Amino acid sequence: MIIEIDDPADPRVEPYLDIRERDLRGHGARFVIEGEVVLRVALSRGRYPIESILLATNRVVPLRDALAACPAAVPVYVAAPSVLARIAGFPLHRGVLAFGRCDRSGTGSWNALPEAPARALVLVLSGISNHDNMGGLFRNAAAFGVSLVLVDETSCDPLYRKAIRVSAGAALTVPFRRAGSISSLSRDLERLGFDVLATSPRGKLEVAELVPGPRTAVVFGAEGHGLPAELLASARTIRIAMAPGMDSLNVATASGIVLHRLRMP
Repeated sequence: MIIEIDDPADPRVEPYLDIRERDLRGHGARFVIEGEVVLRVALSRGRYPIESILLATNRVVPLRDALAACPAAVPVYVAAPSVLARIAGFPLHRGVLAFGRCDRSGTGSWNALPEAPARALVLVLSGISNHDNMGGLFRNAAAFGVSLVLVDETSCDPLYRKAIRVSAGAALTVPFRRAGSISSLSRDLERLGFDVLATSPRGKLEVAELVPGPRTAVVFGAEGHGLPAELLASARTIRIAMAPGMDSLNVATASGIVLHRLRMP
């Protein structure tokens, strides 16, 4: 349903007003999609319903095939680039925005995990506060067959606009759950029969020596302080061999190396 918008104050596009400032306060049950790549993923393979779409006039024709998959009840607002910039509060060079919906009320539960298949690879994230890193982690999770991502209580939101964009839409396709502390997550995973691997520059086992098991969970912490000492003392620890003088990598880069080794067929 194409709806032309020529007034930035039109109440129908009110959720899109000054979207950067609203990002800082959060969008409740909504999340923001930005860019053609992510919108195409959301419409074709996304796990969450689309609420509305806002496009620059010059983006309608290139996206015509993708919009064909859009439910008829979803409004597609179209505005001139100058009007779109006034709505968003900044020049929107990609010319593509949308809102999806996600019920976050149950994000602390991951009861589905015991029902995971006999072969499963779980990515566990602790203290990831950088949205670029979060997006990169989800992109790698999608590339290497991760079954589920568990995000601890100290990590940022995978459905933040920038995280979704950096993930190339993978944050909308890879199942994830928010959970509690990383220590309790590790204990629960072990109870469910997962081999829990904690990454550290001082890990005992080099990643090239890993022999992937059928149910594996690999834990990554924030750059700098890394994972808690309690977890490193209780889990199997792994490291990535590097040149002398270097002891760490960007967490998204490190996850790509480790997940490639552990990838599910």
